[in-house]
Amino acid sequence: MIPFLKGEKMNDIRELERLSFELRKKVIEMIEEGKTGHTGGDMSVMDILVTLYFQEMNITPKNAKSANRDRFILSKGHCVEAYYTVLAQKGFFPMDEVIRKYSKFGSQYIGHPNNKLPGIEMNSGSLGHGLSVSVGMALAGKMDQKDYRVYTVMGDGELAEGSVWEAAMAAGHYKLDNLCAVVDRNRLQISGNTETVMSQDDQADRWSAFGWHVISVKGNDIASLTDAFASAREYKTKPTILIANTVKGYGSPVMEGKAEWHHKVPTQEEYTQIQKDLEQRKETWA
Repeated sequence: MIPFLKGEKMNDIRELERLSFELRKKVIEMIEEGKTGHTGGDMSVMDILVTLYFQEMNITPKNAKSANRDRFILSKGHCVEAYYTVLAQKGFFPMDEVIRKYSKFGSQYIGHPNNKLPGIEMNSGSLGHGLSVSVGMALAGKMDQKDYRVYTVMGDGELAEGSVWEAAMAAGHYKLDNLCAVVDRNRLQISGNTETVMSQDDQADRWSAFGWHVISVKGNDIASLTDAFASAREYKTKPTILIANTVKGYGSPVMEGKAEWHHKVPTQEEYTQIQKDLEQRKETWA
C-alpha cells in the first residue's frame, strides 16, 4: 500500500508531487515484471494523470457509474502502465495485482486500456480516436444538460492523425466548453523528434484557428497543471487545449529526452539506477 490518500482529492501539491514519483517507481516495477512497456511516455504523462485524478476530476470508484461523473480517455493508450498505477492508487483495482499480472498470458491487464476494467471508459491505443469520442461525450453532456466534464490526453506524435483535426473542428463548432484536451508535448515519438517526423511547433496557432482556448503549461509541474485545469474549467464558449510541455522519460537521467525509451525494458543496472533517481526526486518534496 502506498501511504497516500486513496479515492479522495488531494490539495497538498507537495504530496501530489511525491505521489507522482512514487507511482513512476511502480510503473518501472510493472514494466520490469511484464518485460514490456512504453516507459518514456509513462514518465512524461504521469504528472498530468495525477493532477487529473487527484486534484481535478469528479471520479472515484464510488461514482464510476454515475451519469454525472467526469469522463477521461487516455487517447495515447500505449502509456497504459502510468494509467494503471493511477487507477490502482485511486482504488479501482489492487496495485500489487496489476504489477504482478501486467502483460501476462490471460491477464486482464493488457498493454492498452480496455473498458472491461473498472474506471476505464474506452478501449484505446489506435491513435487519433480519443478526441473524437471525447467530443461525442461532451456533446451528449450538453444535449442532456449534464454538468460533467470530459478530459482526454493525446501524444504529440498522435497529432499527425487526420481524425484529431476533424474532432477539433467539431468541438470548436459546437463550443464544447465542457471539454478539455491535453497534448503530452514531450517532442519525441517512436520515429524520433517530432519536428523531424512531422513539424508542429505552431500547435497553438492551429488549435486557436479551430476555435479552441489554448493554454501552454509546464507539463511536469503539478502546481502549473492545477492552475491550467482551473482556468480551463472557468473558460466558457470554447473547448480548451492544454499544450503540456513535458520531458520524455522524466524522473531519471537514464531515460530523459531519449527516443529509445519510447518502448524499452530497463536492464537490471538501469532498473536500479532509475529507481534510485526517482526516490531521490520524490524526497526533494518531503
